[in-house]
Order: sequence, then C-alpha cells, then structure tokens
Amino acid sequence: MSPEASPTARALLSLELVQASPGISAALLADKLGVSERAARRYVAILREAGIPIESVRGPYGGYRVGRGLRLPPLMFSSTEALGLVMAVLDGHHDAGDPTGLVGGAIGKIVRALPEPVAAQAEAVRRTTAAAPDRSAARPDPGTTTALVQACSDQRRVRIGYRSEAGSEWATDADPWAVVVRHGRWYLLCRTHPRDAVRAYRVDRVTGVEVLDQTFSPPADLEPVAMLESHLAVGWEYDVEVLIEAPMDAVAPCVRRALGVLEPIDPRTTRLVGSTSNPAWYAEQLAAIPASYRIRESPELREAARVLGERLLAAAGGTS
Repeated sequence: MSPEASPTARALLSLELVQASPGISAALLADKLGVSERAARRYVAILREAGIPIESVRGPYGGYRVGRGLRLPPLMFSSTEALGLVMAVLDGHHDAGDPTGLVGGAIGKIVRALPEPVAAQAEAVRRTTAAAPDRSAARPDPGTTTALVQACSDQRRVRIGYRSEAGSEWATDADPWAVVVRHGRWYLLCRTHPRDAVRAYRVDRVTGVEVLDQTFSPPADLEPVAMLESHLAVGWEYDVEVLIEAPMDAVAPCVRRALGVLEPIDPRTTRLVGSTSNPAWYAEQLAAIPASYRIRESPELREAARVLGERLLAAAGGTS
C-alpha cells in the first residue's frame, strides 16, 4: 500500500485482511500492511473506535477476528454496474458523486454496506470532493464494452457497426484481439474481414455488436498497447502524405505516433504517411511542427490547413 495512504484507508484495509484471514496475528497484519506491529495495532484500535467489533485472542494461536456484532449486507451488483466500476477505475470516471448515475449508484451500495461511523466519513469525502472532469475523455456504453471484451475472451468474430467522427457509418466483420484504454479513450484492436487489415476502432463510436459463429486465434506475440500505438494513424477515411523540410531526427520528437509513420527522403527531408477521419484536428497537429512542410495527399487536409492558416492570420492581424 502507498506510504501516503491515510490512517482511515489503512484501517479499512486492516478490516479487509482480518475478515479474509480470521485469527491473523499482529505481526502478519503488519507485514501485509507494510508497517510496524505497533502501527497495525493502532489501525485495529481505529476500527474499534468506529464501533467495529474486532476481537483478539492471546497466545501462540491467537490473533484478530471480527466479532459477531458486525453484519455487512451482501453487495448485489448487476453486470453493468460491476463493469461500470471497473471502467471508472481505468479511465478516471468523474460521475462518482452523482447518486443517480451508474457509477454513483454502485458506490452508494458500497458505502451503505460499511459500518455507520466509517460510512459517514466515506460519504463526507464523496460529498465534498470536487473532481475536475476530463472533457476530452470518451466513455463507451458499458453494454457495448461488455460484448467486445467477452468476444475477445471467447475468441469469437464479431460484426460491428461504426460511426466515424466525420459522421460516416459502416459495418465490418472483425476478430477482436483486445480492448485497450489509452488516455481516457477506449479502443478495439482487431483484424477486419474480408480486407484482412489490422485496425484500431474507438469503442464509443461502435453502434452495434453482433457475435458471430466463427472463432479465431490472436497473434502469439500480440502486445496490445504497442500495436495500438502503431495503428492509430492507419485505416481512417482520408490518406495523408506530408513532406517536412527537416531531418527525421529533428522531426521525430515533434510528431505524435498517432499521426503516422515518418520516413527519411534525404538528409534534409522527411515524409509523414498516415490517415485521419478529422482533417481539422490533423491540420492543427501539423501546425505545431517547427519546420516548413507541404501536404501532398488529401484535398480535405489541404482545405483544413487553409482554413486554419486564415484563422491564424486573422488572429495575428494579417487580414481584415
């Protein structure tokens, strides 16, 4: 456990350890908490002060156990609530304070199962803590995510409906290899059919999932995170080719991998090859490169760059 953890957090972990191992000794409890025996006894004292009946038995076979006075009601989570809690932990969900929401309601069940003095502290933190929501995070539908994760586990092919950021819609068959969370966004890493191409799709843009009868075997050397990074710039609607007037070593630190692949043309020129479904966003990323460049491919990207350039000139007072 983190050395910065509060005494209350350590006391709650102590309760969990005592419940899981009735008769646990102070020495073993201290070892599992990563603290001294004196500190472990202090956490037990905190639990007792909160009204939790922790009994202790002396002797070589003695230890701590929860007394008969503690009765925690069973927690009954639906599959959607359970997945919602897991997703909340993975992507930093900021709706935990809303008791009417999926995650907030599930956390409410946990709080109600705690002893009253401990629950009061937990509820106070929940009520008074102000989260700073990540507005760029895109949280997919838990039902869609459940279906894709299960298909990955069962190695079953799926037919997915998809809507791109530009609004185009299509359906494709795919072998779902992995669901990967990256910077608050959820991606499905898969091989599509019949094109036999590796793709990374945003799960929040999946409009439907149908599990098919066909099975598949993922690559033996699959590294989902690394493969996702290398495929975020391919397979989108508009192909991109950009010539950058700078050596590749100078360009590489300034170009995100999601933009595409860099190739040296000569000692003073680098080519960027990728694709995008959002030309305006891509044009903004290119504008951050500290070198001159020329867009050779994608009329849509050239138009987006023109609009961005005019906006920047207007902001600088270059046009009326």
